[in-house]
Amino acid sequence: MRRTFTLALSALMAVSIAATTATVAHAQRGPGGDASGEDDAAKKRKRDEEWNQPKAPLPQLRNAGPCPYVKVLYDAGRFVEFKDGKESAAQAGFTGEIQSLTSGCAYKGDEPIKIRIEALFQLGRGPQAVGDKYVYRYWVAVTERNQAVIAKEYFDLPVNFAAGEDRVYARETIEQITIPRADAKVSGGNFEVLLGFDVTPAMAAFNRDGKRFRVNAGQTAPAPQAQTQPGTTTKQ
Repeated sequence: MRRTFTLALSALMAVSIAATTATVAHAQRGPGGDASGEDDAAKKRKRDEEWNQPKAPLPQLRNAGPCPYVKVLYDAGRFVEFKDGKESAAQAGFTGEIQSLTSGCAYKGDEPIKIRIEALFQLGRGPQAVGDKYVYRYWVAVTERNQAVIAKEYFDLPVNFAAGEDRVYARETIEQITIPRADAKVSGGNFEVLLGFDVTPAMAAFNRDGKRFRVNAGQTAPAPQAQTQPGTTTKQ
């Protein structure tokens, strides 16, 4: 499903960001103010090798610098419901996980940074899930790198589980994430784009502790273990 997320950022904020960013690399000028033809071509090739992204979703545009960091927030990367708050496979309800992200960006000169993201979700129905339909909710946030959130938007992801089906996959495309820039000195590397489920504090703590279950946890009973005589071992 395609989504749109247009970020409106004030000029004052863009100016404040520009004050702390690195400048975009330009070709060195030779004596008299004219660039050497060979040096200019070599620097352009080097810049293209560093910043162009031919496999990104927006390959037709050349970037003036690196793209913003795009990643899943660890505390919100998985969604696991538990009946009565009991953390066990048998008590699991609806579940979800952001399995992968791909992204690309484009900007040049002092133009805004345009970002596109594709996210793959794996969504599950545990033994305590009620019904065959569920609406997951996730968010996309733009931040100054390692600093405050600039903008955040929520999206609903409705899912239908077929009879007897305990998991489905959904691919979401988030387009038109646009970050204004004060001038050409503002690099995409000064920003982050984060994704995550809309989780409760208990879910976030569960994720933060690194707890998890197998995808099919709670779906089938474990097979009986073979009996062993004292003093013997069994290899699996």
